[in-house]
Amino acid sequence: MSTPVISSREADVLALLGEHLSNAEIAARLFISVRTVESHVSSLLRKLAVPDRRALSRRAAEFAPVQTATPVLPAPLTAFVGRVRERGELAEAVKKHRQVTAVGPGGVGKTRLALAVAAELAGEFADGVWFVDLAPVTDPGRVGAAVAAALGVGEQPGRGIDDSVFAVLADRQALLVWDNCEQIRDGVAPFLERLLAACPGVRVLVTSRARLMVPFERVFPVPPLSRAGGGDSEAVELFLERSAAVGLSWDPSVRDTVVALCERLDGMALAIELAAARCPTLGLDGLVAGLSDQLRILAGGPRAADRHRSVRAVLDWSHDLLEPADRALLRRVSVFVVPFTAEAAAELAGFAPLDPGAVADGLGRLAEQSLLTVVPSASATRYRALETIRQYGAERLDEAGESEAVRSRHVQWCMDRAAGLLDTDGADWRARFDAVAEDLRAALAWAAEQSRLRADAYRLALSLAESAFTRNLPGESQQRYEQAAALAGADADAGESLRLAAAVAGCRRLGDDMYRLHRAAAEAARRAGDLAGAGHDLAAAATVAYRFSSEFTRIPAVEETMALLEEARKLSGAGGLGPGPDLGDVRASDPGRASGSGPGSDSAAGLGDVPASDSASDSASGPGPGLGGAPAPAPSAAVALAEAAVLADAFGAVQGATDNTVEETIALAERAVALAHRAGDPVAESAALDALSGARSWAGDSFAAADAARRRIDLLTPLPPTPARTHELLDALAMASGTALGAGGLAEARRWGRQLAGHPLLAEAGHHATSWLLVADAFAGRGGEVLTGSGRFLDAWERGGRQQSFSLGPAAASVAMVHGLRGDRAARAEWLGIVDRAGTAEEYRHGYGAILDAMVLLHDGDAAEALDRLAPEPEQVWKWVTWIWLHWYVALRAEASVLAGHPAARARTAAARSLVAGNPVATAHVDRADALLDGDLPRLLATAKAFEAAGSRYQAARSLLLAGDEHAAAGTAALAEWGLVR
Repeated sequence: MSTPVISSREADVLALLGEHLSNAEIAARLFISVRTVESHVSSLLRKLAVPDRRALSRRAAEFAPVQTATPVLPAPLTAFVGRVRERGELAEAVKKHRQVTAVGPGGVGKTRLALAVAAELAGEFADGVWFVDLAPVTDPGRVGAAVAAALGVGEQPGRGIDDSVFAVLADRQALLVWDNCEQIRDGVAPFLERLLAACPGVRVLVTSRARLMVPFERVFPVPPLSRAGGGDSEAVELFLERSAAVGLSWDPSVRDTVVALCERLDGMALAIELAAARCPTLGLDGLVAGLSDQLRILAGGPRAADRHRSVRAVLDWSHDLLEPADRALLRRVSVFVVPFTAEAAAELAGFAPLDPGAVADGLGRLAEQSLLTVVPSASATRYRALETIRQYGAERLDEAGESEAVRSRHVQWCMDRAAGLLDTDGADWRARFDAVAEDLRAALAWAAEQSRLRADAYRLALSLAESAFTRNLPGESQQRYEQAAALAGADADAGESLRLAAAVAGCRRLGDDMYRLHRAAAEAARRAGDLAGAGHDLAAAATVAYRFSSEFTRIPAVEETMALLEEARKLSGAGGLGPGPDLGDVRASDPGRASGSGPGSDSAAGLGDVPASDSASDSASGPGPGLGGAPAPAPSAAVALAEAAVLADAFGAVQGATDNTVEETIALAERAVALAHRAGDPVAESAALDALSGARSWAGDSFAAADAARRRIDLLTPLPPTPARTHELLDALAMASGTALGAGGLAEARRWGRQLAGHPLLAEAGHHATSWLLVADAFAGRGGEVLTGSGRFLDAWERGGRQQSFSLGPAAASVAMVHGLRGDRAARAEWLGIVDRAGTAEEYRHGYGAILDAMVLLHDGDAAEALDRLAPEPEQVWKWVTWIWLHWYVALRAEASVLAGHPAARARTAAARSLVAGNPVATAHVDRADALLDGDLPRLLATAKAFEAAGSRYQAARSLLLAGDEHAAAGTAALAEWGLVR
């Protein structure tokens, strides 16, 4: 057999699979995305015709070893000169200490030295080196976000971006280089301390003009370039190298002059480079003369101050040599914190004495004199100033009295760019956002402090919040919506911003924040005189407390949410509607209910672990009174949903009551649906349908539960991707996939599961994204797809801190089942261990685990053990199987009873047939059980076709295996084709 042709990158991935690394670890080692790794793994599985990554790891030795990873560092455009002693000493310091701060004045050469040392040490860090430029960061709270962006880390649901960084780096051996930390030391120090504590294999090399003043800091003072050795010194070498770069060569006779020049510049690297850039126009003698005059003015003061002044002297001197228009341009473009285009510079800086048409030429002149750096870009040439020069320009801007005017123009420029970003069409949207995001943040920070610009700051905060959400930065989006609420001039606007913030918090699976923000929105509505709106928000808070109870760190007390509900009724005018059926006292749950057995909530068999919306954060209807004095529809719908949640516990909350009847729960949920529909609010209607789906599943009506879930998809799909709609849609997709599976709609379950897995908001949460697709694929018998997808699930689960939640257990157990069908006992045991940590014991024991384990035991021919696994009557374990597992439980129990020869086998098949009628897969199971009981071979073979038609490939093959003889051979061949061969 010929050797398959694989690419060099695939060989790299394969070699690392041979080292038993996860996809996330491979991504970090090769500096590619996890999704790219997943693609390579899938390609390798196909090319090498092997069933799983274990088999791939065994093939790794046949191919070339992985190449050494290169450091993720900026590539300087000029050669690094000198610093032999400092490079060695700094490298040793980094090896011995976990955090080293290279300290020195601006322009001394800290960044170049740190980059050189990091490149030398790259081979000593298994997971490489990573560069983080903090110069554009103006908000101390965004240090973690900057580090995450450099690492390519996205936010994990249920945790902030800082914690996501810590999770990714927790077991890594990496060196991080943080550049330009001085302006945000208050943010760097606490983040750094938490990082080092959480990530023992990480070391951090910081550059800063000042110490971080933390106890674990090792300070390394960066001195100026050495002038020892006269004409052979490092300082002279740098001057000669940089002047040669601009086409100059020097006679040896001028060495003494160069030595004197470098001495006057105190060996400051930036000063020497700027002076060398002037040589072609001024000559060495003109350079010396100009600097001599400038330096005489700056005589006196301590030596350390002189060193810093030498850079300022050269900057002052370079500045004074500029034409007035170029001086204006240099100081005005200093407000840009990231590379900018000539067009942007003209818009910002093009006012008297500067002609907008002359800006492009001016930028070119500033670049020729090394005051700006040209940054190549795919879309347009961009310019940037070194941080030292940018800060110098900002000082000159203040001195010229132009700071307020230019920064105001910058705010307006940013507002225009932010408005343009609201149009998200085009493949370049993400690049457009990234190109201006830091400028938007800087402009917002400045404008927020200017009372006259408060309205502009409010609008900019709203725009940035919306764009950040689109960019999959939900943490920042929530922060900006809350900031907008604080900046709003009207309480009504503040309330709307807080509702949007609550919806984003829902996408982040932060129940406490959802609850807090809805209550804050209610207070804003009260201040605005909108009492009905306040009732609407309080009802939403009460609903959140029950619907997403497993996402809280502190679950609100029952008495607290009851009080909110009562207040919501009064304020909204919905009290006259009454609570529906008399539900009696609401009591705290018993210990069994606390395990989250409900059908439609975040604690219900796992669906709530995927984000879902609050019921009314995007209400389309105004909150005022309705026609004829009747309560307004939207607040009434919100109160009705809160009643279904709090009084009837339709979502199966942790703190929910246990003795409400199914009929009462359905009645309240149906009323909530009707009122939300009347209000014309699809998001609220979807939330009410979620309650109805849960209530129907309590009744054991799997088809009605699935229908309600499908209706949610139909309602939400046409809507724009607001936070509330996105939040609700993700939950609806998960619910639709799960309930379709429960009703035997395997194709539907896989379709909704694929949509959920591909949603961009879950790109960094592959365990939550793929959970229901893994379950659907496993039940459909798609073993290869399950094993391929399990890599993404496991990588994300590990990167996410190995969370336990109600949606992850069934997914991990489904992977374990596939390994069991393949006869891989070791892999099955490994995944069952993951089930123990990712899921809950009671759900596994009595719910999905009983079903999946029974399928493996039946496959192995151990019917008695399978029946023991399914021994309890469905009524005994109703809280675990009532939801999507009921039909599977009774059908498999009937089949196991037949195969084990149980005396009640025929009665059980009859009871199961009545219950699962309409479910094509479960009905085929019962038909197979009856065929086996009666010894009816034609009927048994007919079930193979029925399973195939229903999309259950594995069960179709199993029918052939049970038929024996030549049929068994066909069944075995089918299992081999689908990756389920032993």
